Amino acid sequence: MHAAAIHYNFNHFFTQLEPHTQHEASSQRIQLQPSAGAGMLQRLQPRPDMELVLSDFHLTEGKTVELKSLKPMVELGYCLQGSRTTSLSNPRQQIMPGQWSLQLINAESAQLEFDAGLPVKMLGIGMSVAAFHHFLTDTAGGRTIDFNKLLGSKTYRIFQEKVDPGAAIILQRLIDGLQTGEVHRIELECRMLELLLLAFRSFLLDVKESSPMLTKDEQARIEMARTIITERMEEPPSLLQLSRLVGLNDFKLKVGFKEMYGNTVFGYLREKRLERAWLLLQEGRLNVSEAAFAIGYSNPSHFAEAFRKQYGVNPGALLRQRSGILS
Repeated sequence: MHAAAIHYNFNHFFTQLEPHTQHEASSQRIQLQPSAGAGMLQRLQPRPDMELVLSDFHLTEGKTVELKSLKPMVELGYCLQGSRTTSLSNPRQQIMPGQWSLQLINAESAQLEFDAGLPVKMLGIGMSVAAFHHFLTDTAGGRTIDFNKLLGSKTYRIFQEKVDPGAAIILQRLIDGLQTGEVHRIELECRMLELLLLAFRSFLLDVKESSPMLTKDEQARIEMARTIITERMEEPPSLLQLSRLVGLNDFKLKVGFKEMYGNTVFGYLREKRLERAWLLLQEGRLNVSEAAFAIGYSNPSHFAEAFRKQYGVNPGALLRQRSGILS
């Protein structure tokens, strides 16, 4: 029943968007009719209770897709280009380029709005509520995150933020494989699960209550330390200097920082430096050496090694990939 419900929602969407095509819950490419626009949507069912959709198209005229009798579902979406506005009983929600979102839907109807002439490139992973609960059940069979508890009295909830750099790499590899057809089912499913894990961690699992081991004043001082090192990442203070700046002894700062952020002070700084470098290289205004110097690395080779270890790709390759996309 749950698997059939998720496919019903997607069948309904495709029928409304492109009514001239027969839609089934199976692997297929859907080419837009010339009268509607240009481009395609690729639909796959890697698991019985999940669907994956890659959209790459533009419409001749703006279109509002009306969806009725929707079944409860969860959708993880990535917007690479263009935008989509979702209207339910809540205020309109717009998904913009560079954003990823986790949407919980328990509404009878919805409207999806697409603008005329603007290229749309998105990837969506939809799943049943049963699948969502399956993934968020621990090994002992317990579940602290529940679809209905997250929604409360609402019919729709969205978590949205900039795409995590680590997720962006997995996402691009998945899209490349889908577009070329050079991806096996096992690889497809593994990458989908990697993306889900990163999203669940970002939106649901890493949200922690204030530590009972730290006073509110100590938490505020550690938060101040985090702000200082991220704002001064090119020339950060030493641990001793940082502890003096925030008024904590260095031991309390080390232990408290690890407790609040799950990383050491300089492990956290390294991650934020590399995230900043990723964004600089994506913008394309700096070469690899310039990006390294901009985030405080004096040795580009050390930077390249750290970047590759963090993201699984050389910074130069990322820069060339971006140049190829824009050329």
